[in-house]
Amino acid sequence: MNATTLTAAPTEAAQDTQTALRFITCGSVDDGKSTLIGRLLVDSRSVLQDQLANVSKSGEADLALFTDGLSAEREQGITIDVAYRYFATPERKFIIGDAPGHEQYTRNMVTAASSAHAAVVLVDATKLRWQLDAPLELLPQTRRHSLLVNLLRVPSIVFAINKLDALESADKPETAGNATQAFEKIRTALQNFAAHAGITVQAIIPISALKGDNVVHASPGWCGYQGPSLLSVLEQLPVTAAETEVPFSFPVQWVEKFHSSSDTSQGRRVFWGRVATGHVQPGDTISILPSGQTAKVAQVLNHARVPKNVSAGHGAGVVLDREVDVSRGDWILASSDAPQHFEPAREIRATVAWMDDEPLVAGRVYWALHGHRWIKAKVKRIVHSLDINTLEETDASTIAPNAIGHIEVALQEPIAALSYAKSRVLGSLILVDTASHKTSGALLIN
Repeated sequence: MNATTLTAAPTEAAQDTQTALRFITCGSVDDGKSTLIGRLLVDSRSVLQDQLANVSKSGEADLALFTDGLSAEREQGITIDVAYRYFATPERKFIIGDAPGHEQYTRNMVTAASSAHAAVVLVDATKLRWQLDAPLELLPQTRRHSLLVNLLRVPSIVFAINKLDALESADKPETAGNATQAFEKIRTALQNFAAHAGITVQAIIPISALKGDNVVHASPGWCGYQGPSLLSVLEQLPVTAAETEVPFSFPVQWVEKFHSSSDTSQGRRVFWGRVATGHVQPGDTISILPSGQTAKVAQVLNHARVPKNVSAGHGAGVVLDREVDVSRGDWILASSDAPQHFEPAREIRATVAWMDDEPLVAGRVYWALHGHRWIKAKVKRIVHSLDINTLEETDASTIAPNAIGHIEVALQEPIAALSYAKSRVLGSLILVDTASHKTSGALLIN
């Protein structure tokens, strides 16, 4: 049975097989994230025999080693950094990010989630305290990762309940034979949590990453589940739509000056980067942030240096009709005369995912990165902190490491800001410690 027999007729969202689905696996430590990715690669026949031999011990493949490639990861048996793997089925291509589960590596998980189209949140059934007649409490890291991927606007969230096969083990008399009841209980807990947190869930699937149940091939009736396998669900998920309805914005990444008289830019400078929002074409009037200068677009080049109109999500080279002062980090924006344009802001309210080892306190100054532009940012006020267990917003004077809260920030210079709900690019910043240069927090503009 191959992957082509697992899916029903593709939905409209899944018919574009040329667009890869970028998804991450996340959840608490040792929930089986790396093993799950290994199972996906092996059962979809995306690994070579020599690769399989390299991760085999005593004739058995250690599936987690496909992604845990750092020596520290192999020595400690944990995932530290995000590892990316690529594979494809007849339905579509995939890019997988294996995010670490340890609380201290939350910053790495946030990095992976910021560009993901989907998230698979694993739940280890063997870690939960079982009282079949009482409500079940999810692990804090399961809650934290679920909240973060939702805050980061990951469009599709799938819960995969792992290790249910272990509940039927003979050495666990308290849970033996209760895999079906366990799945129902965990599914109910996840549904209640998601409803309370405002999280839209695409699917809740019982799996065994170790044995392969419901990962690539469906196991009808196992744990009372009759739905599709995890891979079948992933094959049908939509890819995040480009932000083409938002006014044009373009963070300049690289400035190139041509000297060849035969070049299509006629010797003018070309500003390279990726179109963040909207679209650009010759004749458009633009403004430069922060200088405020205006110009017209003379030419737009695609990634192959071919003149072509370019829209959000694609790389482009922009040539202007006159020489203006533009450097790496500047933004080229729709002109203020355009029907839709940006109002630069110096003070913002934002949700923060705090990732520093020290708590966040009001009054601190950080470097803020918006696109490719660095500016100073001062934390004016901490509005409140979010309790990940009760989901209540409480007054707070600090934001603890790996916590989520709301703050007010004053910027040294204005930025082209939109709410994160409208634009993942324009609505996000990262805060970097001015002394240690460590990434301290991720800001999502409200």
